Amino acid sequence: MPSWAAIARRIRVPIGFVFAVVYFWMAKPTPSSIIVGTSIVICGLLVRALASGYVQKNEELTTSGPYAYTRNPLYVGSLVLAAGFGWAAQSWWIAAVILLIFLLIYMPVVRDEEEFLRKQFPEFEAYAHQVPRFIPRLTPFSRASGAFSWQLYRKHREYNAMIGSIVMLLALVIKMCCLPR
Repeated sequence: MPSWAAIARRIRVPIGFVFAVVYFWMAKPTPSSIIVGTSIVICGLLVRALASGYVQKNEELTTSGPYAYTRNPLYVGSLVLAAGFGWAAQSWWIAAVILLIFLLIYMPVVRDEEEFLRKQFPEFEAYAHQVPRFIPRLTPFSRASGAFSWQLYRKHREYNAMIGSIVMLLALVIKMCCLPR
């Protein structure tokens, strides 16, 4: 029988699409909530884009770039992104569901991925003792080396997060301007 982390890994994308529909239906955007939310979304997208340009999944332990500050910058970026959409929607229910999805779906996946990294890369344990899981360090991890790569960014198709965010933000603007409340 698969572990919850394995199930969570498989259902996180479909749940995201279902949540997007519910999100749009429940959102009550205002001009100011969209402006502030978009600013936060952009920060999340930048963190995710930067992280994706450093990580070489399953090939080496990435400790440079944003990984020198937090072990999970892609998830940190996703959480910032979600917070931006939560702000834009102006709904406490949405914020609560975002938090619930993070705790029930993403936390088990993060723990499972870190367990894989412990087995795959012996140096992970020392790195994990120096670099926090989510809350970034103020100074970079001292053994960090590496440079951002647009090739990795494209390989990981991180531009899809930007496209999806633009589509949803435009949908919120249309809902605010054109659909009855």
